[in-house]
Amino acid sequence: MRGLDWPGLIRAGLVGLKLKPAEFWALTPAELLMMLGLEGADAPMARNRLEELSRAYPDAEKGRADG
Repeated sequence: MRGLDWPGLIRAGLVGLKLKPAEFWALTPAELLMMLGLEGADAPMARNRLEELSRAYPDAEKGRADG
């Protein structure tokens, strides 16, 4: 797995799931994602992919009608 939001996962594990730190760190990332109901979920889009899509599909010029 890559691109994990560790601060968010730690917060979700310790605050949301009320895990003790040792319990949190004993989990694999896959186990934690499963406990959070996120298993099999796609990772959020990273900035570089958004920028790539923005270049490929730029917004219409200002004042220009859609269509």
